[in-house]
Amino acid sequence: MMIRGLALGLAIAASTAMAEPVTYAFEWTGSGGYAVKGALQYDDEAITDRFVREQDLSCFVIEGSKDGEAVGRWALTMLNEQTSWRVHFDPVVGRFLVEGEGVWMPQAWNMDGDGIDCGAGGFGFNIGNAAQDICVDNRLIFESQVAPEEPFPAVRMEDFKFPRDACIAPPLLGWMRPGN
Repeated sequence: MMIRGLALGLAIAASTAMAEPVTYAFEWTGSGGYAVKGALQYDDEAITDRFVREQDLSCFVIEGSKDGEAVGRWALTMLNEQTSWRVHFDPVVGRFLVEGEGVWMPQAWNMDGDGIDCGAGGFGFNIGNAAQDICVDNRLIFESQVAPEEPFPAVRMEDFKFPRDACIAPPLLGWMRPGN
């Protein structure tokens, strides 16, 4: 019985290890020449809810620009206890939820509803009841705002090169036990 249990456990672990990640890339166009591009990645087999949420992501990155010139970026490994961090992504239709779809502030990517907590020198994006907009250096960029209900689609990608700081490595089970 113990051998069968061990074999089943190893089979489950092997199938999980071989699960293919799902990647979506996106581009947001704000007002005033502002834009955000980025991507997210998650393990499709691990999703148990209707939406992909922030805790489901293994990779995430956003890069902001104004008139094509970089204004900031944020990546998943920059997440800390002070980070405003909410994601509601609908993989069925390939888009992020926007205001008016039953979720309060459905997107908060290193930016709260006031738009003033993206950090000194930092960058963030959010969608709330007032607008879709960005934060640069702890300042809400009013000039970037578009209507909160503006659709925000994403495109599934087979091959996307994430920057190193965009991904959190999965734990290596068993390798960290004392005595190994």
